[in-house]
Amino acid sequence: MILGIDHVQITVPASAVAEARAFYCGLLGLREVEKPAVLQERGGSWLEVGDRQVHVGVEEGERHTTKAHVAYAVSDLAHWRARLAAAGVEILEGIPIPSYARFEFLDPFGNRVEMIEAVENSRRTD
Repeated sequence: MILGIDHVQITVPASAVAEARAFYCGLLGLREVEKPAVLQERGGSWLEVGDRQVHVGVEEGERHTTKAHVAYAVSDLAHWRARLAAAGVEILEGIPIPSYARFEFLDPFGNRVEMIEAVENSRRTD
């Protein structure tokens, strides 16, 4: 029986670990947690997102055409749209889904990311 999702993994080039930390911890405000000692030599970082984690692993290569992604449930989607746009992140519009407002973007390392907010059907603006 599958009980739930423990974590999601994304990847960045080895040369971009500090930049990833700045993007995910600085811009998105996620909190870094210590990786187990046996995994620290692999590089990357682990981040807390509510009661789950995003693991930022080290991997070389391009992934700009994948549908694989992380979807962050947020409040105040307009805030996130403005914050990311102000940081120079290109906002991509997703296909509308009833009862949700959302948008997507590629992080600086080619990982697809979605921001999604539950909304009343009559209030959809994003």
